[in-house]
Amino acid sequence: MVRRNNGFSRRAFAGGAAGLGAAAWIGRGLPRVGAQATPGSIKDTIRVGIVTSQSGPLQTYGEQYLTGFEIGLDYATGGTGVINGHEIVYEVIDDTGVPDVAVNAAKDFIGQGYKILAGSVVSGVALQVAPLAEQNQVLFVSGPAAADGITGINDYTFRSGRQVTQDVLTARSFLESPDGQNALVFAQDTAFGQSTAAAVTAIFGEAGVTVEQILVPQDAADFAPFAQRILDAAPDLLFVAWAGATATAMYTSLENQGVLSSTQVVSGLDIRASYPIFGAGAEQMSFVSHYVYQAPDNEVNTFMVNEMEARGGVPDLFMPDGFSGAQMIVHAIEAADGEDVDAMIEALEGYEYQGVKGDYTIRASDHAHLQPMFQVQLVAEGDGFEPEVLTTLAPDEIAPPEVEA
Repeated sequence: MVRRNNGFSRRAFAGGAAGLGAAAWIGRGLPRVGAQATPGSIKDTIRVGIVTSQSGPLQTYGEQYLTGFEIGLDYATGGTGVINGHEIVYEVIDDTGVPDVAVNAAKDFIGQGYKILAGSVVSGVALQVAPLAEQNQVLFVSGPAAADGITGINDYTFRSGRQVTQDVLTARSFLESPDGQNALVFAQDTAFGQSTAAAVTAIFGEAGVTVEQILVPQDAADFAPFAQRILDAAPDLLFVAWAGATATAMYTSLENQGVLSSTQVVSGLDIRASYPIFGAGAEQMSFVSHYVYQAPDNEVNTFMVNEMEARGGVPDLFMPDGFSGAQMIVHAIEAADGEDVDAMIEALEGYEYQGVKGDYTIRASDHAHLQPMFQVQLVAEGDGFEPEVLTTLAPDEIAPPEVEA
């Protein structure tokens, strides 16, 4: 495995679970036997500052991103952690899911001279860190954060994951005759939820669908009143956009109130641990999938599957975003022969490569990350569920509209 920097910021150890999460990454792994770079071949060390959630509501997403990043860096550097003589090390600071904490962490890295930042899983975090990247002229490769506003925000910001519009275009592909139908967006009142509602309204509206929305406070604990509002609205299609630890309670409430059996329900398929939350209603729903490991058939996905099998697991939803982030950063450093930020940006604009999900392109004009998406359903298997892939949508089928400069 690739070499990592052991010099974590003290902030990464603050706050109980956050500290344990950070400590678990220290010193993990050495280069694979036969793949080591010799000391004389190392010209310099390039540091990558990762600001992501190791605690807070999206802790699991952050952990998956970090796992993917580690495996992706191993893949992209042949197990050495070195590309063309540039040793790549990275340091992680827990943003706790709070934008102000993330901004302080990013400033800390920038103040130490870091030229590359990465990692956001929370859209509100990425939208706050991106302007800092532009102000300080550093490269920022955001992670799973999906808000559309990250695309085209400035020349210094890229994303290694997908964006909301790609989810919504995949969801619209479920509609056979959209004109004249009614859709309802049910989402959290967060940057991600608001962006999703706006995208559904625009994209479904173009096809003649009337769209309404219910945005729920992120700290809501009682979802029965919201379920009743959905029943009262009686939509032809309910699009659910949800993230984090309250998903179980939310879907239980929808099932108990009869929402899942009352209309066509489409949602983004969350991490594997979430599959049981749908209960008996799982097979009544349709899912937009960012990634399930059974879908892609390519050598990069096989590398990820094999690596996770060696660790006693299987790849999960946000690991490809970390993997792609590592591939992008390695490519940028290799092409720039170091960390010349302007040269790294030029290298990434228009970059085409094969990643875990298949063929990716970074659109030069606005840095949209074009990639495949999947329609899936959950089917009962043993005591749980497994995804069954219905359709793979090519990157150009669900490409978001170009952001004007």
